[in-house]
Amino acid sequence: MDAIDIIRRQWAEEFPDLNTLPMGILGRLIRLTKHLETHIAQWLKEHGLLMGEFDVLMTLRRSGAPYRMTPSDLLNSMMLTSGAMTNRLDKLEGKQFIIRQHSETDRRSVEVVLTDAGLEIINGVIDAYVQQQANLMDCFSQAQLVNIDSELSTWLNKFEAN
Repeated sequence: MDAIDIIRRQWAEEFPDLNTLPMGILGRLIRLTKHLETHIAQWLKEHGLLMGEFDVLMTLRRSGAPYRMTPSDLLNSMMLTSGAMTNRLDKLEGKQFIIRQHSETDRRSVEVVLTDAGLEIINGVIDAYVQQQANLMDCFSQAQLVNIDSELSTWLNKFEAN
């Protein structure tokens, strides 16, 4: 029994006909998100990174060589405000994980480029990061994980499908 079960039982006593199943699912997802973010943030801190900084570095890394994107492309892929993005880029530049340089094709445009140090840190933690994610879900079988992934994808598409 978890805290959500207690909440649902209390509602059932007060309103026996109230369908609290969606409340339970959403409540658990919200609580799980907090636990997962805390765990991942702590793990990243041990590697000298903040979650937002890691997101930028990972986005640049998965874009493939030459690991460069415009700030606008980064914004679109990460759904941030421009102020938040600027703050993250400033911090990453201070750590020498990225540089901003004029585009080779349009000198009016700036691109964010992953430095050798940035590439080294991402390449050095990516396997361990993926393993951390797997460890957080090790209470499920592979078949359950595939099912959860499919169901969450269906749900997410309700909000993000074009």
